[in-house]
Amino acid sequence: MFRLWAKVFKDNRMQKDLVICNDDTSLSRTKKIFAAVDEICYQFDLSKPIWLDVTVSDFKKHDKTRFTQDNFIDSIDFDYLEIHVIEED
Repeated sequence: MFRLWAKVFKDNRMQKDLVICNDDTSLSRTKKIFAAVDEICYQFDLSKPIWLDVTVSDFKKHDKTRFTQDNFIDSIDFDYLEIHVIEED
């Protein structure tokens, strides 16, 4: 099972969170991550974030990254969206 935890923070407080689960073993890890981020954006009513080099680098090192205003085209009403892989196949 693949699980990704998404959290929205504003003023150092978690405003909302969501765990996305994916049992599809035919998908690659990258496709599972992108599908989870798409679902997170749908559930939180956000535009899809842009994966900048620093975002990709942090995610590769820690299985965790933050999307700030720099990653979104539209303005956001929170400080950052953090995603974290909490379980992998």
